[in-house]
Amino acid sequence: MKQDVVVIGAGIIGLATAERLLTHGANVTILERNHAGQESSWAGGGILSPLLPWKYSDHVTQLTSYSAKQFPAWISSLREVSGIDPEYEISGMFILPPYDLEIAKQWCSIRGIGIEQFTISNIFPAGNDSDFNRTQPHDRSLFLPNTAQVRNPRLLRALISRVIQLGGKILENCTVYRLNTDCQQIQSITSSCGEFAADHYIVSAGAWSVGILGDHALQLDIRPVKGQMLLFKFDVPPIHNILVQNDLYIIPRRDGHVLIGSTLEDVGFDKQTTVSAFNQLLRHAGKILPSLKKMRIKQHWSGLRPASPRNIPTIGWHPAIRNLLINSGHYRYGVTMAPASAEILVNEMTGAKQPFDTSPYQAGWKIN
Repeated sequence: MKQDVVVIGAGIIGLATAERLLTHGANVTILERNHAGQESSWAGGGILSPLLPWKYSDHVTQLTSYSAKQFPAWISSLREVSGIDPEYEISGMFILPPYDLEIAKQWCSIRGIGIEQFTISNIFPAGNDSDFNRTQPHDRSLFLPNTAQVRNPRLLRALISRVIQLGGKILENCTVYRLNTDCQQIQSITSSCGEFAADHYIVSAGAWSVGILGDHALQLDIRPVKGQMLLFKFDVPPIHNILVQNDLYIIPRRDGHVLIGSTLEDVGFDKQTTVSAFNQLLRHAGKILPSLKKMRIKQHWSGLRPASPRNIPTIGWHPAIRNLLINSGHYRYGVTMAPASAEILVNEMTGAKQPFDTSPYQAGWKIN
C-alpha cells in the first residue's frame, strides 16, 4: 500500500488507524490540533466493554466484542516494542442494582458470555463498610468475570511510540482550517502548520470531526458530550474489580489509584470542571465505597466524547468525496473499539474482506 495518507486527529482512533496503515506500507502523517493522545481518549476509564452491554444495539456490542478480543495480542505487541506496559487486565465487572436480571441473563446466554450473581456484601474486601453492605444485605450484584480494562494513558503513550517507530509523523499544535476540494476529491489541506497533500485523507478528530468536515459533513451527527472524572490514590487497592451502577463506574488500578466516572453533559465544547459534578460523583461513589470520603482527591478532569446516535460510530468512505474517509463518533467506547475500527477502515481502503457486515457503521451520513 504505497500511498500517502493524512490522518486528522491523534486520539486513540487516529493513532490505531495510523499504526495499521503503517504496517500495510503506507506513508502516514497525523495532524493533531492539541497534543497527541490528550483529549477524550486520555480522559476515559479504559473499561473494554459497554457498562451495561444488553442496553446497547447489536451494532455497538458486535464491534466492542470483536475489538476487545484483539486487545491481548495488541497490548502484548505494543508493550514489547515500546517498553511501556498499558496494564491490560481481566479484572471482571460487578453491576450493582438496579438492573433487569432476566434481560441480562438472556443476552449473555445467547452470546455465550459468562455471568454470575453475588450477594453484595460478599463483593467487598473484609472490613469495607459499604452502604450497600449495611442497608441492602440481601441484594445481589451481577458479575461479568471476563470484562477487562486497560490503563488508557499508558496505551496512548505506547501507541504513539509505535507509530513513530514505524515511520509515522505526528504534527502537534496543527489545526486544520480547510479541506480544499475539486472534482469530488480533496486536493490539499490548509492548516496552521502549512499545506498538506496526500492520496487519501482520514478524519478521526472525535468531537471536532464535523467542524473539520465543514460543508462536507452532510448532517453527520457527531457532537461533544462532556464527561467529568475523579482520581484517588490508596496505599492498597480498596477493591479489585470494576464496579458499575447505572452510569457510574469505579475502576481500581494495580497501584492503588481509583477512578470515578463519569458525567454526561451536553454543553458543547465547554471542558471546565465543576463543583456540582464533583459532588455528584463523590456522593454516588461514596455510597458504594465510603472510604473515598476520607481520601484527598488527586485529580479532577473532563473530556469531550464524540457522541453519536445510539453510540454507533461512522467508519468508511465519504459518500461524495472519493479520497476522504472518516473514523469517528465512537462516543463512550473509542478505546474499546479502536483496534477493530482501524481494521475496518483499512479493509475499506484496501478492499480486504470485512470480519462482519460493516454497513451499519456507514449509515450516519444524511444525503439529500
